[in-house]
Amino acid sequence: MQLDIISDPVCPWCYVGKKRLEVALRARSGIPIELAYRVYQLNPDMPREGMDRREHLRRKFGGDGKGPSPVLDALHEAARELGIAFNFSRIARTPNTVDAHRLIRWAHSAGCQPEVVEILFRRYFTEGEDIGDRAVLLDIALEAGMDIQIITDLLSRDADIELIKSEDATARRIGIQGVPSYIIANKYLLVGAQEPELFVKALDAAYAEAQA
Repeated sequence: MQLDIISDPVCPWCYVGKKRLEVALRARSGIPIELAYRVYQLNPDMPREGMDRREHLRRKFGGDGKGPSPVLDALHEAARELGIAFNFSRIARTPNTVDAHRLIRWAHSAGCQPEVVEILFRRYFTEGEDIGDRAVLLDIALEAGMDIQIITDLLSRDADIELIKSEDATARRIGIQGVPSYIIANKYLLVGAQEPELFVKALDAAYAEAQA
């Protein structure tokens, strides 16, 4: 059963959603699921070199860009329950995520897409690394066991950039307005970092219908 995950590696709730989905998938390990991460850019107009994070937050949200405290409180509480160590103070730059999405795309072919997504989240949200920097992306590919020579070549010649932009445009065209979003069996849409119990119910319903 196909499960498409529409996310962006600079989205903190996408990290929470990934962890919650993994809990649900462990609870339903008997359901054969084909996972694929799909493109959505929260900041499609971000300069290719990225931007100072404080300046980006000021432009996007106004003021200090921290947003309502209840939202941040909920995010940190969810993170603690899932073992995520958000360390926003270490993030100096907000990157353009086109290259990160390219790496995620190639990781699917290499059979390590969830691992690469996990490393991207950790490197950005916990370690504060610039995941728009190609040297960082190469190191992530190395950590995931990908072929560095191939990834170096693909990054250097801008392979698949138009495909990434096209997939982002497609997500918006079908009505995706935020992430994370999940398309189950090419039919059902879940939006937001849902609790594992809701993921389980949705997977069970979709699988039962597919079997029928």
